[in-house]
Amino acid sequence: MRRSNLPLYGVKVVDFGQYIAGPAVAMILGDLGATVVHIEPPAGPRWNSPANATLNRNKLIVKIDLKTKAGLSEAKALVENADIVVENFRPEVLARLGIDFAALRSTRPSLITVSIPGYASDDQLRRDWRAFETVVAASSGVFTSGILGGAGRELMGVNPSFTPLPMASAYGIMFATSAAVLALQARERSGIGDQIEVPLSCAITEGLAYNSINIKDLPARFNWADDIELARRRQAGLPMDLSYQEVQKFMDPFQAHYKCKDGRMIYVVCAGHKHHARRCLELMGLYDELVKEGLSQEEDTFLPYREWRSDFSLGAFPVPKYWADKLAGRMKPVFEARTASEWERIFGEGGVPATPHRWLKEWMADEHAQSAGLIIEVDDPVYGRMMQPGPVAWLEESGEAMLNPEPRKWVDYSEALIALSGSAAPPDGLPGQAAAEPAGWLDGIRILDLCNVIAGPHTSFYLARFGAEVIKLDATSPLLDPAFTIVYALNNMRGKRSVLVDIKSSGGREVFENLVKSVDVIVWNATDRQVSSMGLDLEGLKALNPKAIFCQLDAYGGVRRGPRSDYLGYDNLVQAATGITMRFSGNSETPEDHAASAGTLDVNGGLGAALGVAVALYQRVRTGRSGRARTSLSALSGLLQVPFCYDYEGRAPFDEPSGIKAKGYSPLTRLYETADGRSLMLSAIESDLPCVARVQGLEKFSNVPAEARISFLTEAIAKAPADEWAARFHAADIGAGVCENMDAIRSTNSRPGDGTSGIEKGSYSWSIFSDHPSGHVITQVDPYAIRPVIAKIYAPPPAEKYGASTRCVLRELHYGEAKIDALLAAGAVSERWSLEYLPS
Repeated sequence: MRRSNLPLYGVKVVDFGQYIAGPAVAMILGDLGATVVHIEPPAGPRWNSPANATLNRNKLIVKIDLKTKAGLSEAKALVENADIVVENFRPEVLARLGIDFAALRSTRPSLITVSIPGYASDDQLRRDWRAFETVVAASSGVFTSGILGGAGRELMGVNPSFTPLPMASAYGIMFATSAAVLALQARERSGIGDQIEVPLSCAITEGLAYNSINIKDLPARFNWADDIELARRRQAGLPMDLSYQEVQKFMDPFQAHYKCKDGRMIYVVCAGHKHHARRCLELMGLYDELVKEGLSQEEDTFLPYREWRSDFSLGAFPVPKYWADKLAGRMKPVFEARTASEWERIFGEGGVPATPHRWLKEWMADEHAQSAGLIIEVDDPVYGRMMQPGPVAWLEESGEAMLNPEPRKWVDYSEALIALSGSAAPPDGLPGQAAAEPAGWLDGIRILDLCNVIAGPHTSFYLARFGAEVIKLDATSPLLDPAFTIVYALNNMRGKRSVLVDIKSSGGREVFENLVKSVDVIVWNATDRQVSSMGLDLEGLKALNPKAIFCQLDAYGGVRRGPRSDYLGYDNLVQAATGITMRFSGNSETPEDHAASAGTLDVNGGLGAALGVAVALYQRVRTGRSGRARTSLSALSGLLQVPFCYDYEGRAPFDEPSGIKAKGYSPLTRLYETADGRSLMLSAIESDLPCVARVQGLEKFSNVPAEARISFLTEAIAKAPADEWAARFHAADIGAGVCENMDAIRSTNSRPGDGTSGIEKGSYSWSIFSDHPSGHVITQVDPYAIRPVIAKIYAPPPAEKYGASTRCVLRELHYGEAKIDALLAAGAVSERWSLEYLPS
């Protein structure tokens, strides 16, 4: 299949990016068919890494010195032919070099510009900091807030925890890329582009929305066992000195690691699901005997605990300690009877989410990863045959063309200019240009959300901020525990109307089909098998609504089908399957989740699906064709691991920082303890050495041999408080950030909910909803990572109770009151899951 079939074919992009975020945005646009010219400094990239082969695929690279008059003139000529321009410098740096986005757009309103600074341009404190990846992570609370490794790491006394994964960049990339394409499709109607800013600090804070939410007086049933133990030890002043094995005792038996016959660990994640937990025990041959011993299942786990028939229900979360110990004790010897790969096949084909733990190198050579197009081969001019991550999002009808990208190519200026001739932009000055009120990029778009848990629902929650109307459809009887529906929905149900329908009933099926006929976009996190059974495959949807865009996301899907395409999975399972978990833990015997509460892949999975929707909308407005958008958590895992996710003959060992003792990459990029007991993230490079030696307290550093640098800096930095060191380093223009706590950041940057999005509130912004429909005071991060100059960003209202809009939506579908009452009486639709918003 040819690149001319790709949805962004004809779009022209100029990429000024360095390091990861900027180049990756342009890479994804290039993967989707855009022509991309990457402008490289004369001395080469600032980050010299084999990962640049991935980040610059499908690009023409031209060396230009922006500090010269001739170079600036060449750069401006390239920009004049571009539809989209991408950069990730500090605020106003590119403007000072002569590429001023506001000035460019004043003469050419159709231009779309994307800036990805470390901190917000209106953050007067931090905007000029040298915002390396680790600095943004430290100052945003990533290393010290129980995010990495969850409560388990804190119980083991590991605080702060370090990760080499570029989390801020990964979130920033997906926010920025999706925003660029959303602006692109809106431009087709209005003729107007936009000037977009996506600060990495805002991106990672939004990406960690499920980690930073605060729910006052959360019912006790929603507390996890390790969190309870952590709170107990804090209150009693007990030491945080548990061993790894002691921490594992707090894990739910249906969300735990088990050793198999071959010594490999398998991760089972089927907690809180009525069917998955039962299937797990049935496939292990344990279910019947445990039922005889008192194992039972409540028909309605959304009732308050006091109304349950027993103290535990299979499929509820969490499992009480008595049953947790009993179940784990029975399950362990059964797992030891088969190999990890045997269990993976048994559970995968049996509909139970589970996976063996793999190292990244294993994942890159894995049969499924390669056959599905999650890992692809590129013939790079420097490294030769090279394995790289596959595309992060695609359309089913053209995805095949994305599996054979063009390797990066260095060209001269004239060739680059020719490649950019013929912009895809509509003429400036189309009717929308003079609109009196700013419009959202998705005003008038109607979405049906069929998703559950996090990644899928987050897709439409994200799209709602741009003006999309979202109807959230769920079953009348939930399969998942309230911990995985209602609690997560406090974030991802915002701005949606909730409808409860029994699609398996005749009346419910009619409602479902009428909803499908009424929307522009349908989003579902499901496997191909599930999509087909629902009648939403290509032919089924065409019969109901041929103009609708269908967006599908799952755990292991790729452009092509692979052996595990229909296997079920979640964020933490894909972490385990793709090498993230093993790197974080450092060895195969002690696996740990990289980040708790969906902080690793789920949100980016939702953003990947949103990108797919944006691309499909652009294709539809350009050609009239309705596409089927796809992404998967596995596809996004390659982006998160892009600094290491490559292989070629002669590659250096996969030895990136890992394990609980990891503190950084080198003496110059490392965590250090300061005099006030806080931690400081130093982030410098070798060329900074003269500047480091001019910092007060480090004057002798230039004479320190390389092998003694860590000990010297450890001793020196321990002599002054963290804030003082940060000020000294910033004054010398050296990257450094104090490891802040997420709770403290939230407390300092929260305001009463006022109906605004927070895009003018600097690098950190939360809203407090004292009158939340749940009856609890909820503090949650604002929808503020995307900051356009032209388009409107809406602040979605708090999440309504499940089923609250059933009657209203049915009326809009022209159902009369009598018909609605009959559907309710028959159980075909419902207006609630429980009496209480958050069951007690």
